Amino acid sequence: MGKVAFLFPGQGSAAIGMGLAIASASPAAARVLDRLGAVAPTVRALSDQGPKETLIQTSNAQPAILAVNCACLAALEERGIRPDIVAGHSLGEYAAIVAAGVVDFEAGLRLVLERGALMEQAAVARAGTMSAVLGSTPEQVDQVICDWQTRGVIVNANDNAPGQIVISGAIETLRAAAPDFKAAGARVIDLPVGGAFHSPLMADAERDFAAVLDAVPFAEARVPVVSNLTAAPATDPATVKDALRRQITGRVLWRQTIEAMLAFGVDTFVEAGPGKVLSGLVQRCTRGQSVKVLNVEDGASLERTVAALSS
Repeated sequence: MGKVAFLFPGQGSAAIGMGLAIASASPAAARVLDRLGAVAPTVRALSDQGPKETLIQTSNAQPAILAVNCACLAALEERGIRPDIVAGHSLGEYAAIVAAGVVDFEAGLRLVLERGALMEQAAVARAGTMSAVLGSTPEQVDQVICDWQTRGVIVNANDNAPGQIVISGAIETLRAAAPDFKAAGARVIDLPVGGAFHSPLMADAERDFAAVLDAVPFAEARVPVVSNLTAAPATDPATVKDALRRQITGRVLWRQTIEAMLAFGVDTFVEAGPGKVLSGLVQRCTRGQSVKVLNVEDGASLERTVAALSS
């Protein structure tokens, strides 16, 4: 039998009420969200009730999504489903290290509360944004970026899937460069994000967060964690921590992460958390290959996934 990978979504998956359905279906999931309420009651209230414009602020969205991701993880573990390997998209990597036993939920939550606050502060200090570049190759995107780098901050931030790359940087630079991406045959879509994540404009947050990260003990991972930064599986706590230390400004190598999991023998991917963004990316990355793509975000999807993994 092939191996099972758990995947955890990132900041863009925030939605009002996103944890309520899985909490009503799983006592273990409900306990995770109760712990969020005990540590960060305002975040729990925003996650359940909104308003959306406040929930999606970086300092709120990151801990809220981490908690829902870990609630979905707890629901799977409660049913005896465990992964052979894990990864998370950007913020989602913190749920991945919880799933691998590197830190417990409380430690992960404390890290993400600090991470979200520092990234929000950095975005205020150095304004930026992100755009999706669709229908182009990494080489074409990198060529346009190379042409523009002397004129402002612009980087390839996320290699998400074939034909889907996200660029990040200064607002004026991304806007000015957009016609060149379009001239190369791509579509460019502005993303509603709070800053230029995974770019040099986040350098202050990465610097200040390093001390926070270093103060938290990491354990040996029970299963490999595939890093956003390297797309390589690791269980050594120092290696896992070093990749997270550089992740805030580093590129998310998601396409390469899925390729690494396939090479590891994965044939079943389970997205644990709100929405199906990662499920769609996996399907693009594995087109033509025989894999299962499942998700858990509520009671119905939990039952479907448990049934599929038990058959």
